[in-house]
Amino acid sequence: MAHITVVFPNKRAALFLNQALARLADGPVWSPVYMTISDFFRQHSELTIADPIKNICDLYKSYIEVTDNTNETLDHFYGWGQLLLADFDDIDKNMANAHVVFSNINNLKELDDITYLTDDQKKELRRFFANFDDNPEGIRERFMALWAKLNDIYNNFKQRLRAQGLAYEGMLYREVVENQQIKIDSNHYVFVGFNVLQKVEQQLFKRFLKEERASFYWDYDYYYMQSTNEAGNYIRSWLDKFPNALPNDNNELYDNLGKGKNISIISAPTENMQARYITEWLKEDNRYKDGKRTAIVLCDEHLLQTVIHCIPNEVESLNVTTGYPLQQTLIASMVSQLLTLQMEGYSIQEQSFRLHYVNRVLRHPYGKYLIPEVAEIIEKLNKERQYYVKPEEGLPLSYYSSDRQNLPALVNWLSETIRFIGMNGAADKDPLFEESVFRMYTLLTRLSELMANGDLEADKVIFRRLLTQLIASTSIPFHGEPAQGVQVMGVLETRNLDFDHVLVLSCNEGNMPKGIDDASFIPHLIRKAYNLTTIDNKVSIYSYYFHSLIQRAKDVTFLYNNSTQGSHTGEMSRFILQLMVEWNHPIHRLTLQAGQDPMCVEAKVVEKNEAVLRKLDEMSYFSPTAINTYITCKLKYYFKYIAGIKEADEIDVDDVDNRIFGNIFHTAAQLMYEKLLPREIITAKDIDKLLKTGKSTQSLTSGNADLTLDDIVDESFAQELFNQQPGTRKHPKLNGLQLINREVIIKYLHQLLRIDRRTAPLRVIGHEFPVKRPLTIKVNGLEKQIETSGRIDRLDEIYVDSDNARLRVVDYKTGSKVAESLKSVDEMFDPKFLNIKSDYTMQAMLYSLIEATNDMEHNPNHHAVSPALLFIQHAGSEDYTPVLSIDTEEITDVTVYEEDFLRKLTEILEEIHNPDIAFEPTSNLNSCNYCPYKQMCGR
Repeated sequence: MAHITVVFPNKRAALFLNQALARLADGPVWSPVYMTISDFFRQHSELTIADPIKNICDLYKSYIEVTDNTNETLDHFYGWGQLLLADFDDIDKNMANAHVVFSNINNLKELDDITYLTDDQKKELRRFFANFDDNPEGIRERFMALWAKLNDIYNNFKQRLRAQGLAYEGMLYREVVENQQIKIDSNHYVFVGFNVLQKVEQQLFKRFLKEERASFYWDYDYYYMQSTNEAGNYIRSWLDKFPNALPNDNNELYDNLGKGKNISIISAPTENMQARYITEWLKEDNRYKDGKRTAIVLCDEHLLQTVIHCIPNEVESLNVTTGYPLQQTLIASMVSQLLTLQMEGYSIQEQSFRLHYVNRVLRHPYGKYLIPEVAEIIEKLNKERQYYVKPEEGLPLSYYSSDRQNLPALVNWLSETIRFIGMNGAADKDPLFEESVFRMYTLLTRLSELMANGDLEADKVIFRRLLTQLIASTSIPFHGEPAQGVQVMGVLETRNLDFDHVLVLSCNEGNMPKGIDDASFIPHLIRKAYNLTTIDNKVSIYSYYFHSLIQRAKDVTFLYNNSTQGSHTGEMSRFILQLMVEWNHPIHRLTLQAGQDPMCVEAKVVEKNEAVLRKLDEMSYFSPTAINTYITCKLKYYFKYIAGIKEADEIDVDDVDNRIFGNIFHTAAQLMYEKLLPREIITAKDIDKLLKTGKSTQSLTSGNADLTLDDIVDESFAQELFNQQPGTRKHPKLNGLQLINREVIIKYLHQLLRIDRRTAPLRVIGHEFPVKRPLTIKVNGLEKQIETSGRIDRLDEIYVDSDNARLRVVDYKTGSKVAESLKSVDEMFDPKFLNIKSDYTMQAMLYSLIEATNDMEHNPNHHAVSPALLFIQHAGSEDYTPVLSIDTEEITDVTVYEEDFLRKLTEILEEIHNPDIAFEPTSNLNSCNYCPYKQMCGR
């Protein structure tokens, strides 16, 4: 056997054959030489197969050179360049005359001169061009213009590769076969397990057969050889040309499908359910104990991740032969974020990165491998909220090149950054991490080499799209012992292998046979006329894979998705249907169903146990916000104030959300009155001056004389958005969205000034100051002292006439919804009226009562106090008033409603402490839409 070479279609069969020979041998023996048909051709050529990326880059150069079409970018070309390369490969492997195939046949008369074509081939060509003429105007001409160039592209491309000592697979195969002096390295060649043979392989087989140096071992079954079953289309023709080394009448070898075997066909409503069935299937009859004799075959390899998670713990050894998609790994998302940072997140003008993009990189799960102290840096950067982050702030995020358009420098930096991540993450010993990082690093370094050699020419945008395509088409191989353990594989990996137990997942039409679309530049009818590969060939190939997979198995289970939702057709594979019709033995039909009833979700109710009552007893302070939360939803109050579960603080540093916008406006309004309108009494004239000039109304000798309204707004942004200390004059630059919000706030301040002008003269007493009021409630018959408090946005004094003044507690509201008038105080505490913003109303009433009765500092003369909600967006009309109304009557003295208000407030507070009243969810589901706790309560 040392002088025998065994040639297989693929690699895996050699491992199993070696094991079989070892079992048969009495002692140590030399094993044959094993190789694939691809290895054979490569060993007998001086050319080297170029990697796929270089092939497309060189093909693109040939395309541009021949067509002079510089508008076609590499990333756009890449996809259809792969199709064109596949066509060239098919032409060479079938040894067709490219010049003839790509001849520019402008009319049917030229067909009459092609005497080498058979009548059937001429008929196929006539059908093609007849159909082509029916297409919309101009398509035929454009197709012909490209068609006329394809032969030149083909020749130019092959010359370009040959000059570099390179080739694509078909080109190399053809050159080997056309070489009359093939160097023979073995006494005898054994070709095992072939099905479809390309013309180059046929020529090779004929040569070795003529020289009596070859034996052929064909794997088939009588079931599909003695009928019109397409699975045997090829082998039926090869048995005469390349005689079988085994007796064709051996029933033990070739009559396996004629014997009964256990075949089940199972439908399932989801792909996930199919994968979950794996556990049950492996444990049934202890299939998992048969190790390598048990195979799980994925017709849809996207199921791989789910399948791996469904392997039971009893399986000690697992061999996965299909690859894990690189696109679905964390390193792929990290590369995407790094590219986005450099291409979109860098400001050339500021020579800095935008914080939004820096956050994306640092908060990535692999950010900790870039910077060990990443959590501290994230906290520091976001606390300062500096929109621009300098590269020198200890962040390894900038590639060092004076020319930011230098693509090779960017790719080198990217590959080095991935290597850095790989080195720092190696201590975790995560195999998927290591393999994915290595595969990504290899891909990037290869691209870097191609650019350095001048093979890849692209700008950043094209490179980014090209890299996305390459990542999508790259997979990570699993490491393992192929001849041990339960086998998980794709359809192609099953060639030449037999198993006792086979589970085939997602065996739907479109997966088996694999989505046959015949995408090509060479139309189907022309491919058929010149004996190139067509859809019919591909269907026959997959039919053979299907039948050879099951022919020697003891039991086979097919699962398919019967759902018709979305793009799913719910059809089982045509091969299963064919088997059901033609096979003479029973087939079991089953359906998978979910093993549990639909879950009925009910919102939780929290009873007031000892721990809750103890927490309530410790609470001596209740804010209006907390009380409103209880009125809105008792369960929400429990989550927030009793359980202490904080709401998620998901702030986008580029955005100004509603809360921050409101804070900026409040601060801007306070600064405007303190620094630009600081007079004791503000007149309409003062406001007119500020509206006209935007400058302070103080004398030029004042320190604030040079301040403008714009300065005030900028300082408010600095304090509220960037957390700078008050008085800081150097303000961070704003981005586009922030600048828009800045203009809106300036507009709102103008609106506020116009409202105040209608009320002037007035006196602003204070901004943003705290107020509080003690209350006594009864808990279990005992008195308890509590306190309600809050912060008043603004307290001012307006003049009814020359002798009478009234205070207003003004609450600024920048939202779009206005609080409507209520009919009574009771409605302020009724959850049914939350949709008309009664929560704002209750807060304003409470603060006004505190000012009217408890605040001697700001209201020593006990003026009447009015609650006011100033909705900036709706304050444009001349008759607008922010003062609240009850039953359409404006509240000029809040103490009129003091008794009713305090009675309802006390009732609510006593209800919160009542041990017999549980924390129940609200019945108003509309208030659940934006509740941060809705997932916890089941809503």
